[in-house]
Amino acid sequence: MSASAKVIPRDWLDWPFFEPRHHRLCEALDRFVGSGSLDDVDHSDVDSACRKIVRALGLAGLLDSAVVAPDADATAIDSRAICLSRETLAYADGLADFAFAMQGLGSGAIALGGSPELRASVLPKVRSGEWLAAFALSEKEAGSDVAAMACAARLDGDTYVLDGEKTWISNGGIADVYTLFARTAEAPGARGISAFVVFPDDPGFSVAERIEVIAPHPLATLRLQNCRIPASRQLGAPGGGFKLAMQTLDIFRASVAAAALGFGRRALDEAQAHASSRQIFGGALADLQMTQAAFGDMATETDAAALLTYRAAWRRDVQKLPTTREAAMAKLAATETAQRVIDRALQMFGGRGVRKGEIVESLYREIRALRIYEGATEVQKLIVAREFLKARAGVVRG
Repeated sequence: MSASAKVIPRDWLDWPFFEPRHHRLCEALDRFVGSGSLDDVDHSDVDSACRKIVRALGLAGLLDSAVVAPDADATAIDSRAICLSRETLAYADGLADFAFAMQGLGSGAIALGGSPELRASVLPKVRSGEWLAAFALSEKEAGSDVAAMACAARLDGDTYVLDGEKTWISNGGIADVYTLFARTAEAPGARGISAFVVFPDDPGFSVAERIEVIAPHPLATLRLQNCRIPASRQLGAPGGGFKLAMQTLDIFRASVAAAALGFGRRALDEAQAHASSRQIFGGALADLQMTQAAFGDMATETDAAALLTYRAAWRRDVQKLPTTREAAMAKLAATETAQRVIDRALQMFGGRGVRKGEIVESLYREIRALRIYEGATEVQKLIVAREFLKARAGVVRG
């Protein structure tokens, strides 16, 4: 979408979720998009495009919202700032949103559990956009069920030896630093997982396969064969990797909903512009009642999803409360809503909507993965139901 990067029109910044600093952030984001920083990115070369976008975001200081300074408190990351950034960037360019998010996700556990030396050596380079970061959690048989992880790490003197594979790893094959999770067997299930920092030039590390998907993004399967790394590169305590992964995902999960909002809002605006100018049956497409009914649904559902998204972020930032249920609701509502909105927008474009190179065609491909990664829709429903039943059971017992 970069050739048509647009600044998102906002009429929701007066909601009570936001503070003056969020307005200033939006102004900086709009300057970045409006400056044409994304317009000369060659999306046919995804690897170089990601590196170029990340560098531009770093130079503009926009990665500061997602990547903390080495001496800062990682838990103090502002979820609303991340959400506003992702919504803005997704509206303009899906790859820009991806690149921004991965810098934060890939470095989050380092900021939370890394030694002062690791934080000092890695975080400034990720924050500036010099390095690309990756978050290596998923495996072939361990996606939503992280406890089924098979990749193993064993302590051998002052080194850890890693063996196994990771797959569906975003920035896989091009990242300069990987936060990687492996089983160290301190306890069964999720309690026996630890986190490590791995570099692509570590002996025994290789890229087994690059994965191509409907909306081009850098993805890969990683292979670790007798991969030796210093024990000092362990993050947090042995067996504490799952907790670090969940802490990181909790910071960024609501932002997946925000990215979906950006895609949905772009589709809504593209559809409005098209329907207002497209002549049919002696008038504009937008004059037809069926079209207006569709816009009524699209606009209402989008605002409802936005309210859920920024409620979750505000609850975490301001109330300092758990957002397991709220973030799951936001991701569920926003991704499913955006899919429906984009589908309806494409329908309004008719045959033109499925033509390669059209904005709505690109959005249709971009949105599909968001209903799967970082917890599929079905998993979010289970989380919401579990938290609802738990809360109601507590009320009854009380």
